[in-house]
Amino acid sequence: MKFHLSPTEGNVVTGTGPGWVRVGLDEHRESLVIAPDTIVKPWTSTFEALDERAFEQLQALSPEIVLLGTGARQRFPHPRLYRALTDRRIGVEVMDSAAAARTYNIIAAEGRRVAAALILP
Repeated sequence: MKFHLSPTEGNVVTGTGPGWVRVGLDEHRESLVIAPDTIVKPWTSTFEALDERAFEQLQALSPEIVLLGTGARQRFPHPRLYRALTDRRIGVEVMDSAAAARTYNIIAAEGRRVAAALILP
């Protein structure tokens, strides 16, 4: 039995690699935020540059969950940095950027309000 991805409305990640992500047909090589109806870039340059302001920017997208892709490997920011999100009951999941991109597609296909904030090395 073959499975086929059903076409979905909005932004879909169609590929990832070291230092890049493809959304639809457009390849991006800088950190960005992907939501079903928008792309925000640049977002932050590196994991070390993450601050409260970077996470506050995500609130404007009204997500129910934020997938934080921390680059080539999973790294956990201090919870105080994303407190503005959790105080508003917005979930935050941390993983490497490739995993965050894959997970974004699954959650977006369910029709949920998701934002993938991807740091690209």
